[in-house]
Order: sequence, then C-alpha cells, then structure tokens
Amino acid sequence: MLDIQKIRADFPILNEKVNGKPLVYFDNGATSQKPQVVIDAIAKYYQEINANIHRGVHTLSQLATDAYEIARGKVQHHINAKHAHEVLFTSGTTFGINLVANGFASILKPGDEVLVSALEHHSNIVPWQMLCEKTGATLKVIPMDENGELIMSQYDKLLSVKTKIVTVNHISNALGIINPIKYMIDKAHEVGAAILIDGAQAVPHLKPDVQALDCDFYAFSGHKMCGPTGTGILYGKEAWLNKLPPYQGGGEMIKEVTFEKTTYAELPHKFEAGTPNIAGGIVLGTAIDYMNEVGFENIQQQELELLAYATKRLLEIEGLRIYGNSAAKTSVVSFNIEGIHPYDIGTIIDKLGIAVRTGHHCAQPIMNFYEIPGTIRASFSFYNTKEEIDVLVEAVKKAQLMLS
Repeated sequence: MLDIQKIRADFPILNEKVNGKPLVYFDNGATSQKPQVVIDAIAKYYQEINANIHRGVHTLSQLATDAYEIARGKVQHHINAKHAHEVLFTSGTTFGINLVANGFASILKPGDEVLVSALEHHSNIVPWQMLCEKTGATLKVIPMDENGELIMSQYDKLLSVKTKIVTVNHISNALGIINPIKYMIDKAHEVGAAILIDGAQAVPHLKPDVQALDCDFYAFSGHKMCGPTGTGILYGKEAWLNKLPPYQGGGEMIKEVTFEKTTYAELPHKFEAGTPNIAGGIVLGTAIDYMNEVGFENIQQQELELLAYATKRLLEIEGLRIYGNSAAKTSVVSFNIEGIHPYDIGTIIDKLGIAVRTGHHCAQPIMNFYEIPGTIRASFSFYNTKEEIDVLVEAVKKAQLMLS
C-alpha cells in the first residue's frame, strides 16, 4: 500500500491553489505532474555537466554522454528491449509514429493496406493517412462497439496478405480502454504484417515488456510518466530499424559524408539527427527510476481503486453517462451530463480549482461514433485521492445545477 500523503509531498505543484481553491489535478492523461527529484535533476544537469554529447573529448562532454547513454540503458531495462540500440530517443510519441510512417513510405506500394483502429489519437491516424496518400496504399479501420472496445472478429477479417502494418494504441486516451494488443500482435504477424503500439497512455500505468509482447515498434512519451516534456522513446526491433531509412538528415546520424555520397551511422544514431534534448533524455531516466521506486503494482492498485470509486460516485449524478465501459480499463472516466455541453461543465469546475480535460481529446472519430461533441475526461494518477474525487463530484453537481 502506498503512503499517498508521502507521495503527494514529492509533487510541489499539488500544494498550489487555482482560483483560490486547492488544486485538484485530474488531467493526467494530457500530462503528469513532476516530482521534486525530476525537477532537481533538470537543474543539476545544467548546473554541473551541460555539454553536447557523443562529439567532444573534453570531460563535460564525456560526463553528459555517459549520463545520456545510462538513461538509454534504463529505458531498455524498463521495457525489456533486447538491445540498447533498439531504444531511440525522440521528442514524444508523435515523433516516433511519424518516424515509422515515414520509413514505410519506402516499403508500401499501391494496393498495400495499413490498419488503424477506431480508438486512435489523431497522432496515430494522420501520419498513416499521409503515408497512404503518398504511396497509394489503402487505410482501413478496425471498428469499435458501444462499450468502446475494438471488435476483434472484424479485425480478423480485415487482416490479409495485403496488410503491411497495423497500428493501435495500448490504452485509449479518450476512454481508458485497454486493448488486447498481444492478440493483435500475434494475428498481425500471422499475415506477415508489422505492428506499432502507441503506448503513450499505457506507460504511466504499467511496464510494457516489448519482448514478451513481440511488437515491432512501441512508442511513448516521457511527460506522461513524470518526466520532462519534449521527451519520448521509440522502441523498434533491430531488424526493422535497420530496414527503415533515416527520418532526418544532419549531424550525428552519419558515418561518412562526401558530396558524392553519405553513409549512415549504426543504430541508434541513424535516427537521432542533431543535438538531442540531452537534459530531457537523462531526466527521463530519473523519472523511470522514481516510478519504479513507487512500484507499478502499487500504482496499478491505487489507480484501479480511484477508477472504481470515481465511477461509482459519478454515476450517482442524475443524467450522467460514462463512455467506455469495459472490464479492461485504466484510470480514466470520460463522461457527459444530458443536455449540458462538456465545455460548460469544465469551465465552471475550473473556477473551483479542478483541472479536467473537455473536448474530443484529439480523438474525433470516437466522438463521431457516439454522436457527441466531446466529453469531460477525468484522468487519475497514483498521487490522486478519493477525497479529491469527492470534490470533483460535488463540483459537477454544482455545475449541473447552475446550467440546468
């Protein structure tokens, strides 16, 4: 069991007031808050070892390079990648997905098919649409049902020898539904297709084992798991990363350059052009250390308790509907109140110090499926409490009374 008050003391922003009220932060699906150890680590890098990496023989450059590569090793261990060079530092999930989509432009041809799911964030839709427009491939969509679950029988039917890559989120950012990705990975491989998993919403809640999953690519962001913004990871199987061309050209990603021909560096540097977010990469390692110290089993237990409690309390409100009802779900409650626009609820409860997300959550196809303009999304982290949920419920009731 977690000592929640001790955990909360690690996060200085949780002591802040918003509009004169104690902050209740329920927008963790957008970004998590940062513990003091992460904040301190950012300052420590710039105060003590700030230098460019992989290039200098001087001491500071060596220290910064060592710290950066140690962080890569931490990520490798955390996700159980076979090799450290299968771990690419990126600016976030979006960058990782675009890197893979760009690479597949050299592989796809007219008549090939790309499968995406109906539950995807725009970042896992638009790059594949652009890829299909460029290559003449066809984009096909795995449908969802009223519970917010993907229809696996339809997925099975869509798969064929024409399928070259499947891309699906591990957990839906809009609904909190956990997709059956191991099944989907295995079925994709049966037809010879690659598969990319968008893990942005998964890594704050669980430790993905990429070897056990056998996924070809797994992308996630650091800022959703207590790390700095502008950080992310793309895991790719060595064979696939060797097959794909570089995403960007520049310094660091080259082996030799002449005006006649350029040869590229070995993995991972082939995909890491230019000066990276050095502090961010190092401190992402700090954030992973922190979360592992808290313990992912503890995190999951706390967040599932919050999910169950919030679901029960919110459903006490007359006219309230929750979207995304599945036994496989993480700590997100996406809801509306009959006859009231979600934006109006969000605006009122913000005045009471409560941060939630309102709108389509960059997942407009989901909202179109339900024929709604958006939802109110309360997304919880392990540092949240049941008492904060009580504050949310009372605030929503107050907003409902004001707007009815």
